[in-house]
Amino acid sequence: MEGAGFRKELVSKLLRLHFRDGGTRVSGDALQLMAELLKIFVTEAAVRGARQAQAEDVALVGVDQLEKVLPQLLLDF
Repeated sequence: MEGAGFRKELVSKLLRLHFRDGGTRVSGDALQLMAELLKIFVTEAAVRGARQAQAEDVALVGVDQLEKVLPQLLLDF
């Protein structure tokens, strides 16, 4: 599946929010891997949200549908 992804700068900032040591460095390969993981995670969340909306006979995916699929999604990742 091709398409838009996450910029390395954004992934780096997201990772740094959770580092305890300010001197922690991340390689370019690690950033690329995390960007791909985030892309897969978001895509899977969208697909599961769409399936949930379909099951509820709702035309648009909303926060309610995403909240329903999030626990299982987190367990799968």
